[in-house]
Amino acid sequence: MNKPSIVVLGAGYGGIMTTIKLQKIIGDNEADITLVNKHDYHYQTTWLHENAAGTLHHDRTRIPIKDVVDFNRVNFLQDTVESIDPDNKKVVLEDGELTYDYLVIGLGFESATFGIEGLKEHAFSINNINSARLIRDHIEYNFAQYNNEEGDRQDLVTIVVGGAGFTGIEFVGEVVNRVPELCQEYDVDPSKVRVINVEAGPTALAGFDEELVEYAMNRLEEKGVEFRLGTMLKKCTEDGIIVEKDDEQEEIKTKNIVWAAGVRGNSIVEESGFEVSRGRVPVRDDLRTPDYDDVFVAGDCAVIFNKETDKPYPPTAQIAMQMADTIGHNLKQLINGGEEFESFTPDIKGTVASLGHTDAIGVVFDDKKLYGRSASIMKKVIDNRYLVKLGGVGLLLKKGKLDMYR
Repeated sequence: MNKPSIVVLGAGYGGIMTTIKLQKIIGDNEADITLVNKHDYHYQTTWLHENAAGTLHHDRTRIPIKDVVDFNRVNFLQDTVESIDPDNKKVVLEDGELTYDYLVIGLGFESATFGIEGLKEHAFSINNINSARLIRDHIEYNFAQYNNEEGDRQDLVTIVVGGAGFTGIEFVGEVVNRVPELCQEYDVDPSKVRVINVEAGPTALAGFDEELVEYAMNRLEEKGVEFRLGTMLKKCTEDGIIVEKDDEQEEIKTKNIVWAAGVRGNSIVEESGFEVSRGRVPVRDDLRTPDYDDVFVAGDCAVIFNKETDKPYPPTAQIAMQMADTIGHNLKQLINGGEEFESFTPDIKGTVASLGHTDAIGVVFDDKKLYGRSASIMKKVIDNRYLVKLGGVGLLLKKGKLDMYR
């Protein structure tokens, strides 16, 4: 009798943790497990803003899959997913095809551009290791160019960040910490540098505690960040951006545009015929798709609604990791003919946003508010705890943020 095949697409938080869960609870004779990922590494998405600002080297952020996945238990396939055919239980890859009995989709997110003209052509997004590295190099190049151009080319040292959600605020916090180093390295007058955060909504960090948001904005403004709240980014050009507030438009000259104002699920999911909302599948309680009993979705490709507020939970690493436990349990039930499926409800332990290396804000432990260094330490504790869960103490010692008290 052939063993059922389980295929996991993507090694983000949901995919990698599902794979690790499966290799622990499913025996050799129960199922074949295959993990497909574009790269041979997993990366900490929650650290990409540091890579993009140049405050943390990208090698710290990426974790070789071979260091955390047992290749004796899991077949790892480095390839790019092109499409999924759920009716025929098939995955089309760049270099071949796979068939499956059970599928886990964890293909991650894409930037949502909201139809803004010129955004794809002229703005950068913090999507992965390579895009983060490109942002870092681009900003450094423009600082290096500043004194090699005629006239006052302030556009070269003006950095515009679109969006004041978590990614936007965390990136801004790292960038303003990096600016003094860049100015010293490239002989740039610090007074010439501008860091501008543009947000269409009335506040930064929408939905977060107002007192903490005020603290964050005050701290970042002290470091030189200019906030443009209630301001729509209307257009990106080769020379800068056009913004609009109260029906009045303004052009901001810049060669550094970073878009961090929204994400959607991977477009492959929508193009493969699954029911989606902004590219994300409204999964059932057991994390299967609405129309396929053999397909689970984890992480950014899934949307789960809070039954109390009727609003979707934000797609966070914390939720993706918790999904992995439920998917692993339910897959084991399926392959063994069991019926004790678990329903998934996110267990939000807290939320922390960094404002640079030694500053942060957060809400943890039943709405306890944290500010400054204590919040920054908590952020690093959370990051380190994930590394232990992923690969044990050895991975923590190799990749962890162990300088939390400095």
